[in-house]
Amino acid sequence: MKKETIIFGGGCFWCTEAVFKILRGVISVEPGYTGGSKAKPTYEEVCNGSTGHAEVVKIEYDADVVSLETLLTVFFSSHDPTTKDRQGNDMGTQYRSVIFCETSTQREICKKFIADLNNSSELGAPVVTDVGRREIFYPAEDYHKNYYENNKEQGYCQVVINPKLKKVQQKFSELLK
Repeated sequence: MKKETIIFGGGCFWCTEAVFKILRGVISVEPGYTGGSKAKPTYEEVCNGSTGHAEVVKIEYDADVVSLETLLTVFFSSHDPTTKDRQGNDMGTQYRSVIFCETSTQREICKKFIADLNNSSELGAPVVTDVGRREIFYPAEDYHKNYYENNKEQGYCQVVINPKLKKVQQKFSELLK
C-alpha cells in the first residue's frame, strides 16, 4: 500500500466528504479547516469568514489503487472550480476551490492538471483553484463527520448532496467501492 494524503476544498465539506468516501482506494476522508490564520477555529468562526480558513477534507488514499490524477478528475467534476470564493449559494473565502499538497510532486501534478484543463477549451471559464502547500489542518467538530451518512433525510442533503452524489456515481461508476 502506498498511502498518500491530499486536502481538497470544493465548497461545503459535507458534499466533498460524501463524494470521496464512495471511491475505491480512498482510505479515509476527514472534514476540517485549513488555509487561514486562526488557531483551532470553530465551524461558526469559519462560516462567518473571519478566519481565512477554507472548509476542506483531508483525504488519505492508496496511490496503488487510485491515482492523484483520478482524484483530481473527480474533484474538478464535482464542484465549480471556475467561481472564485463561491459554490452555489455558499459564498465567501471559506468555500473557495483549493488544494493543499503534501509534496512538491503533488503540487506539480495539480498545477499541470489545472493548466491542461485551462488549455483544453477556449469556451470555458478558467479554473481559479489555488494550489498550495499543506498547512495546519484542524479537524471539524464531530457532528460534521459522516454528515451525509448521518443526515440523509435533511433538506440540504436531499437538495444539494444527493444530486451531486448521483452525478459522481453515474459519471465515475468504475471508481466506486
